Amino acid sequence: MMPGGGGKFQVEVDPTEDTEWNDILRDKGIIPPKESDGKEELEEMIDEAIKSNYENRLEGKDLDELEELEGLEDDDFLEMYKNKRINEMKNLQKNNDKLFGQVIEISKPDWNVEITEASEKYTVFVHLKNESVLQSRLLSLILRKVSNDYKNIKFVEIESKRAIENYPDNNCPTILIYKNGELIKQLVTLLMLNGNDTKSNDIVKLLVDLKCIDEKVYEKNRELELEEEFNNNNASDDDYDDDDDFFN
Repeated sequence: MMPGGGGKFQVEVDPTEDTEWNDILRDKGIIPPKESDGKEELEEMIDEAIKSNYENRLEGKDLDELEELEGLEDDDFLEMYKNKRINEMKNLQKNNDKLFGQVIEISKPDWNVEITEASEKYTVFVHLKNESVLQSRLLSLILRKVSNDYKNIKFVEIESKRAIENYPDNNCPTILIYKNGELIKQLVTLLMLNGNDTKSNDIVKLLVDLKCIDEKVYEKNRELELEEEFNNNNASDDDYDDDDDFFN
């Protein structure tokens, strides 16, 4: 059509061209979307495969092992993965806090369900006890604290002679630790720990050595315990000073 005729110019557009003008027309739906040659999708798939392979190499490593890789791996990605593992541990601990938190008294018919089957999911700490034995009474007190601090572990007690007929008194307390459906540790009396001087930390350290408690969690809890002891000692010293002042 001739200029001045009031009509519109028809502009020829090649929809296959990769131009800024064509991008505008595609956004407005005037021309169809650009057909992909598959190159971008292929590059994305390769990148995803590399990333997945990289993540798989780190999967299952604890925080200590991840820290050993510092300087050998991509720092940003390693830091991101460490944060991911920390968050997983926090979520696991949050869920674990809802599990037990106390020592459970059981009877012999409960053994299979409460111990053997339960140990497929959780670590189960068994105390074969005798109330007349000093170390058994000591261990019972210790387990009440430890069970409250580490709620992801199932602590159970049973009178030794109810569990095993004619079980010798001098074998009490006997400690049995189950994990993944198997007995992984057995201690007869507290002799291998600290005897009559056994403390809650001795029991926790045993569970750390057996990989039943994460060492990072243990170290954090231990740090808080020592800080609390320090504060309590300072408070006691202050009280003593106040008493001194009273008599001066």
